[in-house]
Amino acid sequence: MSTRPPVIVWFRQDLRLADNPALAAAAETGQPVLPLFILDEETPDVRPLGGASRWWLHHSLESLAAGLRDHGLQPSLHRGAAADVLAEVVKQTGTDRVVWNRCYEPGAIARDTAVKAMLKDAGVAAESFNGSLLIEPWRIETSQGGPYKVFTPYWRRLRELYKAPPLAVLPKKLPAAEPQSGNTLDAWALLPTEPDWAGGLRETWEVGEGAAMARLGDFLDNGLACYPQERDRPYIAGTSRLSPHLHWGEIGPHQIWRAAAAYLDRGGAVAAGAEALLRELAWRDFNNHLLFHFPGIATSNWREQFDVFTWRDDPDALALWQRGQTGFPLVDAGMRELWHTGFMHNRVRMITGSFLVKDLMIDWRLGEAWFWDTLVDADLANNAGNWQWVAGSGADASPFFRIFNPVTQGEKFDPAGTYVRRWVPELSELPQKWIHKPWAASPEILDAAAVRLGENYPAPMVDHGVARDRALEAYQTIRGN
Repeated sequence: MSTRPPVIVWFRQDLRLADNPALAAAAETGQPVLPLFILDEETPDVRPLGGASRWWLHHSLESLAAGLRDHGLQPSLHRGAAADVLAEVVKQTGTDRVVWNRCYEPGAIARDTAVKAMLKDAGVAAESFNGSLLIEPWRIETSQGGPYKVFTPYWRRLRELYKAPPLAVLPKKLPAAEPQSGNTLDAWALLPTEPDWAGGLRETWEVGEGAAMARLGDFLDNGLACYPQERDRPYIAGTSRLSPHLHWGEIGPHQIWRAAAAYLDRGGAVAAGAEALLRELAWRDFNNHLLFHFPGIATSNWREQFDVFTWRDDPDALALWQRGQTGFPLVDAGMRELWHTGFMHNRVRMITGSFLVKDLMIDWRLGEAWFWDTLVDADLANNAGNWQWVAGSGADASPFFRIFNPVTQGEKFDPAGTYVRRWVPELSELPQKWIHKPWAASPEILDAAAVRLGENYPAPMVDHGVARDRALEAYQTIRGN
């Protein structure tokens, strides 16, 4: 066992070994390495995890621990305010260095700044790295020197600036620090038990670094060429579904960029697919760019005129939306997919979000909170940014008067009703013509399909045309603000 003090690698949303800058930097010191994960639910302004995220984190930490053990390392798990835990571990180990990969949420930035100051005062070197974004928020700015507020020019500038850094290589074996007493993963009770609602998550997802790399490889081999055409069709597995792996850092954005960019020179459909995938990857950076420069967007309207918008206080309507009982088949299919799998197709996220905010006129923050609890890819920057986009209250937002019609959206993006039939089996026998508007079918057609509106499937909770007019009228009252 080495007599040198260990270097602590503080894992957070970077639960991988490959291309992990902080872990690679620790390895380069030649010192014993102590991998540390802190379940921090106590630091002020650090948002507690939702239920689906807790489920994912449990399995991701299991995967990380197995990978670390393969490299000769023993992870240490602790629970509490990060600054307090680190102070205690530093004292116990006598370390002279702590490294980590940066997080960009406002609460995490404040916490990490305080931790660096605390470590400096204790004579401990602290170094942080970019392991989560293509380009960090402060490194990209407009020609006037400020942050970008619109995605397309941001994307053009990122495309000009970005060059993938060299792969951070890790030795097969690393010197291990003395094991530290801490918590067991099971003691954290991250998995639901009473009731165990995670059956759908277990059947839908494989979690961990290996699963992330396998998913990327499969998508590049089998999905890339069709990605631009199929990414909006919820009944097809046409997207990468890498978002939860990216959020927890089981795969890094540089890894995805390097792999996808290799297809750009091939031309044709695969090159177009690769460009579309890189653009979507950049949206994640853009949302973090906005959150960094405008941290209030996590909880407040970016466009202040929406502060006086008249949202409806309707807990019963919110509950129907959450349960997928609105009477609009595409909306209900999306909300049920979310509850069962912890995921929802991106096109359907826009439609269900528009329905909540504009048809029901319920505050986007209540939808964001539901997604935070139920999505396995719940990410503060993406979640808040996308909800404000739908609501029309954010930067580079869809205008409020763009109100998705759930019937025509269903007919366009799920024309045969395949997606609806999968998640709303009560309607599975309806003919294609009526699958997105069962209330318009004749009693004979409904009876033949065993559909009884108001009994085994709800009648529409609103008239979309009337709800649209109501929302537009409310919007007119704030346009001049």
